[in-house]
Amino acid sequence: MSGLQASVKSAVTVSEMAEMCSLSRSRFYSLMDQGVFPKPVLHPSSKRPMYDQELQRKCLEIRQTGIGMNGVPVLFNRKPTKGRSRKVQTKATQDTKTDHSDLLDALKGLGLATNAQAVAEAVAVLYPSGLAGQDQGDVVRRVFLHLQGTKGGGR
Repeated sequence: MSGLQASVKSAVTVSEMAEMCSLSRSRFYSLMDQGVFPKPVLHPSSKRPMYDQELQRKCLEIRQTGIGMNGVPVLFNRKPTKGRSRKVQTKATQDTKTDHSDLLDALKGLGLATNAQAVAEAVAVLYPSGLAGQDQGDVVRRVFLHLQGTKGGGR
């Protein structure tokens, strides 16, 4: 886990410790409340919570081994290795599927007997660059007319 090989400073904040463990602050706090990670100590002069070097090493060891301070095994989700490109691609795919199912529902609501494959083919013909930025009403109208026309003008 290359993200966990961070150099240990003399003291870090809770947020920095969460980042060093490749966790969100909220997830880190939740695991701390469950006894997985140690609670921070208070800075002598500012009374601000912090992790000294010993606690940092312990947190990083817990993250690497998956065994909490309470002795219970913990499963950590793996962060994407190539940034957000995979997540964005999945989101775009989901949006396309959602748009087509919404479009299919709208067309059926207008009384057009059709299926997902026919709608997808019509969208590919009418909108080769995709539906991003298109007015939904216009899309429904054009796809409706296109599908109606391919059936010989009748329903």
